[in-house]
Amino acid sequence: MTSAPSTPAVGDRVSFRKTMTVAEQAMFTGISGNLGPLHVDEVRARAAGASGMVAFELAVAALATTCLSRLGGPARRIGRLDLAFPAMVPVGTTVEASALVTRAADGILTCRIACILDGGPVVVEGTADLVPVAGA
Repeated sequence: MTSAPSTPAVGDRVSFRKTMTVAEQAMFTGISGNLGPLHVDEVRARAAGASGMVAFELAVAALATTCLSRLGGPARRIGRLDLAFPAMVPVGTTVEASALVTRAADGILTCRIACILDGGPVVVEGTADLVPVAGA
């Protein structure tokens, strides 16, 4: 028997690191159906000014959802997500995602989220609300 997770509080933070690989790029293409040339064609991505293929923005943002899930536990889900994508993520680079609880009221956790390239700029930033699962 395991104990129930503790209630997250303002200031709690979770982070998660992952390298955005070519294989995962292919899987996300299959899931999303997105065949945008920046994401699937290295030659065309370079011609557009990128250093190579660019990771899907939503695949990168999904790393932050791992952090949100760990903060909210099984009794909460994402109720609101507001994101900006200030920089591209080259396929093959490592990203660190994080979520920080900035407000906890009425069962809702408001979190600041960020994804940062290893040694580089912020590539995703925004906020999210984790809301109770209906009936939980």
